[in-house]
Amino acid sequence: MIKQNVCQILNELPNGVELVAAAKTRQPEEILAAVEAGVKIVGENYVQEAVRAYEVIGNKAKWHFIGYLQRNKVKKAVRLFDMIETVDSVEIAKEIDKRCAQIGKIMPVLIEINSGREKQKSGVFPEKTEQVVKEISTCPNIRIMGLMTMGPRFGNPEDSRPYFVETKKIFETIKKLNLPNVEMRYLSMGMTNSYKIAIQEGANIVRVGSKIFGERDYAKGQDEPS
Repeated sequence: MIKQNVCQILNELPNGVELVAAAKTRQPEEILAAVEAGVKIVGENYVQEAVRAYEVIGNKAKWHFIGYLQRNKVKKAVRLFDMIETVDSVEIAKEIDKRCAQIGKIMPVLIEINSGREKQKSGVFPEKTEQVVKEISTCPNIRIMGLMTMGPRFGNPEDSRPYFVETKKIFETIKKLNLPNVEMRYLSMGMTNSYKIAIQEGANIVRVGSKIFGERDYAKGQDEPS
């Protein structure tokens, strides 16, 4: 079933749009099945889950961090991940920069935009994005490669469109600034229920979980230890 799902999604995606398999709570064997079916990027929300999956899959796929990154997890995260999609503050960026300097690594990151301005969620509010990007661009061991947004959750995917439109506008504005260490290449938007709308509004990375793996059984997952 996983193989069939992956093949269907990959066949539907336009050229230039990359699929991230959102692997939260999934078993390493399930993730491996998705990779063997053609998934090239695995997205993980928790560092410890990623470590377990990496032991099985290794470099058969790229690894993107797509969850809330705790400061005390940055040291492990920068060693494992190929991109961090959820940089939401100057403070976490500086920690990433410091840890990357220790191992001689340049980390590609996306700035997470809280496009719904939801106080309970992480991410930079749209009106503060430009200033945050300018500050983070001074970090020599980070490359800002674009933006990411979740957007509010809606039953009707069409309701997500305005949030994707606003994030795309911010993306284009920052692109014109020609800042150092900033290469606006990726716009990561949309999940299982909304990725088709996101693509229409300019996303070239989509994060899909349940449409690949089936509905989540949260009893199988483990919260990130502090």
